[in-house]
Amino acid sequence: MASTSETLDWTDRPTVSSVEPYAAIPGGDLHIRGQHLAAGGKPLVKLGNRPAHLIVAGDDYIIARVPESAVVGELVVTSGDWNSGMQETHIGVQVADSLHPVANPAVDREGNLYSTFSGSRGQKSPVSIYKIDTNYNSKPFVTDLMNPTGLAFDSEGLLYASSRYDGVIYQITPTGNMSVFAEGMGVATGIAFDSEENLYVGDRSGTIFKISRSRQIYVFATLEPSIAAYHLAFGPEDYLYVTGPTTSSFDSVMRVSNAGEVETFYRGLGRPQGLAFDAAGNLYVAASLRGRRGVVCIDPSRKAKLFLSGPGIVGLAIAPSKAMILATHSALFRADVGLAPFRNLQ
Repeated sequence: MASTSETLDWTDRPTVSSVEPYAAIPGGDLHIRGQHLAAGGKPLVKLGNRPAHLIVAGDDYIIARVPESAVVGELVVTSGDWNSGMQETHIGVQVADSLHPVANPAVDREGNLYSTFSGSRGQKSPVSIYKIDTNYNSKPFVTDLMNPTGLAFDSEGLLYASSRYDGVIYQITPTGNMSVFAEGMGVATGIAFDSEENLYVGDRSGTIFKISRSRQIYVFATLEPSIAAYHLAFGPEDYLYVTGPTTSSFDSVMRVSNAGEVETFYRGLGRPQGLAFDAAGNLYVAASLRGRRGVVCIDPSRKAKLFLSGPGIVGLAIAPSKAMILATHSALFRADVGLAPFRNLQ
């Protein structure tokens, strides 16, 4: 008896018309649209030579979950004896593990990555900040810093880290020597530099502090008590963008003018966390959009779409190499997505 595929004309072979979102990390879902995807029987989706788990498998629509072993984005749908043409996707690969980031990673001028082992409030970890070199070798960089949270570099290559345990901002040299830069920042979380290298610090109560280059401290802005200033990033026209995840599925990205005026920039994200801009002024936020988790891109006209799919993403950075560095609850991933960073203070 002839197989189903033997009775099909070549014009019935699987054809993929689109794959979205643009990128994913293992555990993320790719939505595949096309024709005749199951014409020869149950479809098989492969990324490279790695089969993906199918969440939905229809003739014109498939949801495929990226397997943990996937390292390349060459996607092919097979049904019976027929293969679709190859579709190029962008799959992030793990470059470090055994971490505990709670915000964005940081990237220095040489392309080395920095991430925290933050721990729960009051938990002391043997290593506070790890340095991951360009060969992805991970080694301890800072110890004896309780609950490191936000990370940011200044133009001289000094790393700054907030501690939500003691409300201190620490300044760290390239050799890992640490000193106190500012104190009394409440439950200090997100940090970011503006174009004049003033440092801004978010407090979980909603207060945002401004620290001048001469270390004078001001209250820059105050958000609603329900919005913790947990994650900060500067964007076009030196607006400061702020997120703080709540239990709502309809959270906001706030922005603050250089005069300290607060407004809602975008509303409708689930648990927005780390955020970063590209050179074109697009904002990328670790969040969920309409129930789909990953990194959401919000363009300058405030239209949002899912840019990258993946679970447990808490922060991100856009490296000078045009890769997106993604921090999950325990690891870092690199996705080569071709984005230039908005501003490189290093």
